[in-house]
Amino acid sequence: MWRYLRKHWRVTLVWLFGLGFLFLGLIFLWASSLKVPDLASLESRKVEQSTKIYDRTGDVLLYSLNNDTNRTVIPLSSVSQNIQNATLAIEDPTFYEHYGIKPRAILRAILVDILTLSASQGGSTITQQVVKLTLLTGAKSPIRKIEEWLLSLKVEQSLTKSQILELYLNHAPYGGNIYGVEQAAQTFFGKHASEVNVAEAAYLAAVLPAPSRYSPYGNRKDQLDARKNLVLKKMEEHGYLTEEQRIAAENEVVTFVPQRTSSITAPHFVFYVQQYLEQKYGPEAAEQGGWKVTTTLDADLQAKAQEIVMARAASQQANFNASNAGMIALDPTNGQILVMVGSRNYFDTEIGGNFNVTLAERQPGSSFKPFVYAKAFEEGYTPDTVVFDTQTQFSTSCSAYDVTNKVAPCYSPDNYDGKFRGPMTLRDALAQSINVPAIKALYLAGINSSLELAKSMGISTLTNANQYGLTLVLGGGEVTLLDMSSAYGVFATDGVKYQPLSVIKIEDANGNVIEDNTQTAGTQILPPTVAREINDILSDPVARAPLGENTLFTFPGHDVAVKTGTTNDYKDAWTIGYTPNLVVGMWVGNNDNKPMVRKVSGFIVGPMWNEFMAYALNKLPTASFTRTEVDNSGLKPALRGQWYIPGSDGQIHEILYWVDKDNPNGPQPSNPANDPQFTRWDYSVQQWLTSNGGAAAPTQ
Repeated sequence: MWRYLRKHWRVTLVWLFGLGFLFLGLIFLWASSLKVPDLASLESRKVEQSTKIYDRTGDVLLYSLNNDTNRTVIPLSSVSQNIQNATLAIEDPTFYEHYGIKPRAILRAILVDILTLSASQGGSTITQQVVKLTLLTGAKSPIRKIEEWLLSLKVEQSLTKSQILELYLNHAPYGGNIYGVEQAAQTFFGKHASEVNVAEAAYLAAVLPAPSRYSPYGNRKDQLDARKNLVLKKMEEHGYLTEEQRIAAENEVVTFVPQRTSSITAPHFVFYVQQYLEQKYGPEAAEQGGWKVTTTLDADLQAKAQEIVMARAASQQANFNASNAGMIALDPTNGQILVMVGSRNYFDTEIGGNFNVTLAERQPGSSFKPFVYAKAFEEGYTPDTVVFDTQTQFSTSCSAYDVTNKVAPCYSPDNYDGKFRGPMTLRDALAQSINVPAIKALYLAGINSSLELAKSMGISTLTNANQYGLTLVLGGGEVTLLDMSSAYGVFATDGVKYQPLSVIKIEDANGNVIEDNTQTAGTQILPPTVAREINDILSDPVARAPLGENTLFTFPGHDVAVKTGTTNDYKDAWTIGYTPNLVVGMWVGNNDNKPMVRKVSGFIVGPMWNEFMAYALNKLPTASFTRTEVDNSGLKPALRGQWYIPGSDGQIHEILYWVDKDNPNGPQPSNPANDPQFTRWDYSVQQWLTSNGGAAAPTQ
């Protein structure tokens, strides 16, 4: 082949030139056939096909993304110059200089698309966006992109720049069913587009690239503010603002009009799905593709969850000073989100109801403890391993003997009831949510190792372990309810992790499948025996009986594991429970972080969580946890719970005397005092023994 080409290279070159000219000729003929309608007909040229979002059955319509489109068409003269300047500065600064396309931007987009094997790069001018918004469908393909470029050149020949900008500002999507700058200005600020000031104009321009992500009514107001400031910097850069004007606009507090009531079903979930679609496929395709999106939502369970949260809202506020609540339910066997209640009422402006608390980062309190105990069990400790629940000074910056000092940098935490119980198995300590043994379990398991396990199980918001220290086990880091509920699902499935899933299937207007998630694969994160040990502890009503909450968390005939969590400042109350085929997580608190009445989570969240769980259990098939008998007879006595064996000095000691925390199954430490925590733990143990009459062995 190559030998022939080298020999006949002239003939080959002639053929290549001929084919090239033929291709260019076909492109020219095709381009000449493209027609641009006149300005008057552009308004009705494009037929928008609304993407519809359904529940898991495919029958219950949750929302139509483009249904009842709100648009008020106005002339460019009625659009504030601030809006025009802000839009041009961030979207297309050379709008008045190019002829519809930017060859360098197109070349860059082509190169990136080729290198990434995708079609995600933009490089679009405002003229190109007008073509996409008014003349083309949302489909993506190389031919469609070429068509967009050619039509953009023709539009520039047919219309003036002012007419093109007017079309863009009247057709641009600003989120949901809001189209056009006049409708956006009235929706966001309650004023006409002609009245919008610089800061407000910057917000409008900031929304454009991702209306769902940057919505002023969503969870990412901080990102919207950051992009607004970027718009202002671009306006200064391109001469639309002075430095003083830019600084003044950055510091101006802009008030958004409360979001209006809509007939949308499960709004927090719908907008969560919409954001997923926009991020993966782009806003145009997501909103105008005519798709049928079958989601994971169980409409019946969702309605019940919303009913419960709403019905108990008044009493929650009156009794506990808790104005809001959120709930997540998932199927742990595939990660599908069955319920997402982001607040007690999406349209309640007094509490900021549109804010989705299931995605908010909050401190989880003791509901984080199971991840730490799971890591300890994975390292070789057992549910029977005993540590001492005694008042202990954990901070190496303070004296080991100063056990009552709680002033930073000292760290001597209390338990929820102010009591200390002496020797406790890890099983009882986890079931009863006792703090001091949990901190010791974290130290034994390792802070970094525990953090890495939590991340691998699905906790995505935790960062550097040094930021939390030993407070990690008491919920010192911030997490989301969705992540926590999903991570608990790993316990439910004997250690297998499934990513949270909101979409089962996407079909286009012709019934072709665009995305199919009916078959999902999980990843083994925990050894099954470890997951089963956690399940056995959290589903044991006898072990958690001292908490006094068993009536709320026990369901006769059903295997249900549960863990609660309350932050020390009473700003967050959690309950997360699960069966082998259902995880239900719930949070109660205030969006503005005001503390609630000083009550443990079970009393604040428990009744609502119990009511929903009882309803769901009656609907779903009954499932039981797998129980595994573990033979610990070959382990050293300290790991099997024998704490009363005297050491070489004749005294009873804490576990660090018997085990090296980094190698618990290895040799006994030759000098336990080398561990920086040994003296601290052991001092409080000796104090406890003295006050309790010595080291009497427990009754066998």
